[in-house]
Amino acid sequence: MSRKMLLPGVLTTLLALSGPAAQAVDKEADAMYQEHCALCHGEQRIGGLGPALLPESLGRLKKHQAIDVVANGRPASQMIGYETQLGGSDKVEQLVEYLYTPADVPPTWTVEDTKATHKLFVEQKDLPDTPQHNSDPLNLFVVVEAGNHHVTILDGDEFEPIDRFQSHFALHGGPKFSPDGRFVYFASRDGWVSKYDIHNLTMVGEVRVGLNTRNLAVSNDGKWVMVGNYLPGTLVVLDAGDLSLVKEIPVISEDGSESRVSAVYTAPPRDSFVVALKDSREVWEFSYLDNPDFSPRRIIADDFLDDFSFTPDYRYLLATSRRAKGGQVVDMDTGKSLTDIPLPGMPHLGSGIYWQRGDQWVFATPNISQGLISVLDMSSWQLIKEIPTEGPGFFMRSHENSKYAWTDVFFGPNNEAVHVIDKQTLEVAHTLRPMPGKNAAHVEFSRDGSHLILSVWDAEGALIVYNAETLEEVKRIPMNLPSGKYNVYNKINFAEGTSH
Repeated sequence: MSRKMLLPGVLTTLLALSGPAAQAVDKEADAMYQEHCALCHGEQRIGGLGPALLPESLGRLKKHQAIDVVANGRPASQMIGYETQLGGSDKVEQLVEYLYTPADVPPTWTVEDTKATHKLFVEQKDLPDTPQHNSDPLNLFVVVEAGNHHVTILDGDEFEPIDRFQSHFALHGGPKFSPDGRFVYFASRDGWVSKYDIHNLTMVGEVRVGLNTRNLAVSNDGKWVMVGNYLPGTLVVLDAGDLSLVKEIPVISEDGSESRVSAVYTAPPRDSFVVALKDSREVWEFSYLDNPDFSPRRIIADDFLDDFSFTPDYRYLLATSRRAKGGQVVDMDTGKSLTDIPLPGMPHLGSGIYWQRGDQWVFATPNISQGLISVLDMSSWQLIKEIPTEGPGFFMRSHENSKYAWTDVFFGPNNEAVHVIDKQTLEVAHTLRPMPGKNAAHVEFSRDGSHLILSVWDAEGALIVYNAETLEEVKRIPMNLPSGKYNVYNKINFAEGTSH
């Protein structure tokens, strides 16, 4: 860690210490942790009633935010402020530095640990099969409120909440749905997987599968959930019905080296899961038909492939490539890399979308290091155009019934801006600034594409509903850091304009 990144006070002093002095500070911080934190967060910092407090699990929480939480508590939770109990702001900073320091002995998570956390709150067979509310169950939005760790179920016709409940800490990777849209599955960064019944507006069960989880995917037949972990480096297969453990799969490459999992995807036309590995030049595919042992098919790539997208038929995989400094196209049938993709900077393929432009299908991806959108011809994989934006972006969205594609300017000083791109001319048709000075991001369309919802990522943020044709604001719903929202119909149909 560089000196310029440190917070003032004790954190600066910690860097200057070495040997016995540093160990003494660590012991003091550990003693503070054991006295004030261990009861809720576990003696090994792996979590309990509260979330895990390990560097691997705190990636989304900046140190200055952690200091505020420890000092002042977190509203609408059991976390109280500890500045007085710890003895002042310096002690708070010292404790937070300790939380962001890797444990001397790496924590472990076993199959037995997973089984011990499994809970069913209600038997699925005891729940009515039909929706117990008056909303269109396929036009609901699942809204993740990252600021206070809650989820809102929003009616997509009236844009009114029909349920709201507390989630585990830092939901990660986006919720995923059963094929019929009835159930939604969540994964938190610290390993909790939860199942919620949209028809009955009730939580069904939960289980913890690891210490640092990337995301999950649900099989196209609705039988299985596969979860990918950074820590430990495993894939976990769950029964989608009751979340019971089916199998834990250590992620070991052909050369015997271990790997973390970058992400897990569902490939519906292939009846399989596709897994991106972080530390190996391999892609794994798991058929969930006639493969009771969940044995992987290994695709040996030419390079490390981190961030994925797919063609609509799931025949071809698009992935970022470190060697090519752009991307690669991999034929999933043959397992062969077909071509490099000419993409500058750091394309975010996982948020890329496709649409039909005349007789041509195109794929467009935002870029997290440069202010541009790259548009590719999906038949030749040649670059058609680079659309300049006001800064690097993270998300793109559209709908088959919309003439526009929306993209944010997530990073940098202009992150209040959202660009509305004409899908035929590939020009920025409009630039909106929903709440000047606040980060605007992540658009999601309603089932029919007539409306869309945009998030303002701020503690005093909002969901903003727009008419997708006129771009007029329809409604504004105040919300604490609404990081993402997901329309049931669009997600279960892998709709055009929705990233997968």
